[in-house]
Amino acid sequence: MGATADKVKGATNEAIGKAKQDVGQAVGSDRLQGEGAVQEIKGKGQKAVGDVKQATKDAVNNTAAATNKNL
Repeated sequence: MGATADKVKGATNEAIGKAKQDVGQAVGSDRLQGEGAVQEIKGKGQKAVGDVKQATKDAVNNTAAATNKNL
């Protein structure tokens, strides 16, 4: 999966997790609140993976550009 896909999936999971927590709190469901918290954390992790992939890609591209410029 690419960096952008990871970031999008992460943001989606984070939003769904927050929504589940809110619904769980509104209806008094500890289970739903817990599921929401887990899904939100999963989303944050996915976004972090996407950020790392993007940073790595940028670093490789910058190094390649600098190498080509020096030739």
